Amino acid sequence: ADSGSQEKITALPAFWVGLLYDNNALDAAWDMVKGWSEDERQDLRNEVPKYALQGRFRRMKVLDLAREAMKISRHGLEARRKADSKSRDETMYLDCLQEIVDSGRTTADDMLHKFNTEWKGRVDPVFEEYAY
Repeated sequence: ADSGSQEKITALPAFWVGLLYDNNALDAAWDMVKGWSEDERQDLRNEVPKYALQGRFRRMKVLDLAREAMKISRHGLEARRKADSKSRDETMYLDCLQEIVDSGRTTADDMLHKFNTEWKGRVDPVFEEYAY
C-alpha cells in the first residue's frame, strides 16, 4: 500500500474513496465486515502477509474478499459521478487493482517469481525494475 508504481499508489486513495464516500458503498462495506470478531480480524492480518490473496479467511480465499471489496468500491466511485476532462470517472484509478484481483497475483508474487527465475536469486534487479 505504501510503495509501488505511481498507478498503484494512486489506486489506494481511489479504492478508499469508493468505499467511504458513498453511503450505499459504506453500508455494503460495513455489511461485509460487521460480523468479524477481533480474533478473526487478527487472523486475517496474520494470513495476508504470508499468503496474500491466496490466504484463507473463514471458508473462502482472501481473493474472494478482495473481489467483493473491489465491486463495492467501484460502485461507490460510479455513484459519485466525478469525471475528468475526458469524461472518465474515478473508476479508472482502480484498473491496476482490478488486474491484480482478476489474476489473483500480487506484485509480490511477480517479484518472487522473477527472483526465483530470471533474477537467479538476486535482489538488485528489484531496484531497477520497480523504481518509479
